[in-house]
Amino acid sequence: MLGRTANGLFWMFRYLERAENTARLLDAGLRMALTRDHTSAREEWRSLIGASGQQASFDAKYDGDFTGSNVWNFILRDKENSANILSTFEQVRTNARMVRNTISSEVWEAINESWMNLESQLKRPVAQGNLGKVVGDVRRAGTLVHGAMAGTMLRDSGFHFARAGTFVERADSVARILDIKYYLLLPSLTYVGSSLDTSQWDNVLRSVSGDRAYRWLNAGEIDARGIVEFLVLDERFPRSLAFCHSALRDDLASLAKLHHAQGACNELMREADMIMTDTTIDDIFEKGLHEFLIEFVNRNSSIAAAIAEDYRFTA
Repeated sequence: MLGRTANGLFWMFRYLERAENTARLLDAGLRMALTRDHTSAREEWRSLIGASGQQASFDAKYDGDFTGSNVWNFILRDKENSANILSTFEQVRTNARMVRNTISSEVWEAINESWMNLESQLKRPVAQGNLGKVVGDVRRAGTLVHGAMAGTMLRDSGFHFARAGTFVERADSVARILDIKYYLLLPSLTYVGSSLDTSQWDNVLRSVSGDRAYRWLNAGEIDARGIVEFLVLDERFPRSLAFCHSALRDDLASLAKLHHAQGACNELMREADMIMTDTTIDDIFEKGLHEFLIEFVNRNSSIAAAIAEDYRFTA
């Protein structure tokens, strides 16, 4: 497979995952803001901008005015925000067009129809009454595309590059959300393990669509330590860091087998896998959650860069 095609598939699914994760974050922020007083709601919107990595560009335009309509329109459609969801999904479609001959008709149709729907809805500012539908449509777009891929694509190199992009992006997103949310929720390390604010911790879970799974496994009990262990180490949850790296390891192994050679990405993946396998929740808190997550994000980024180098994405 040509490097440009591998690159297109890898980034098509990275952008798809990024748009979907941002929509989840926005949905969780809206739920929290609607149940809080004015001051707390503004803080929740500020937290959402921080978690989405758009603090500097938002401040440049709004100078800290964290009203809900400013925040959600900035994240969804603002042209001054190059990482807005509409632009991100446009990148999904652009990459899909570039690799059109390697994806199934069903995958292309799911992407193209979702793009046209979102473009129509985001031509004008979104009112609060329409926000839920827009966010839901972004999330459904991800579900449709992933479902079409799982049900119709050959398990060849293209399939594994697409999945690799998905899990690289998912791991990065969950780690960053957990880092920023945890930092904001715990003003001091003395609060580790406490039930500082049950509704806020529930929001952390909603941000990664893990609230129902976590409650089922833990009989509805919400606590910070348990949530961190669930989102970092529980391989049963498909958005945990451990699950993402396990899936990424398998896809990189499949690519190495198909190309009859292993590369730097496989070696880095083995090292990351050993670290994750040997890590306990006590180890994480002893090191410091922030420090652990920063190291994880850096390792994840190194693996992504090695994939691009090994398979000549720029060739």
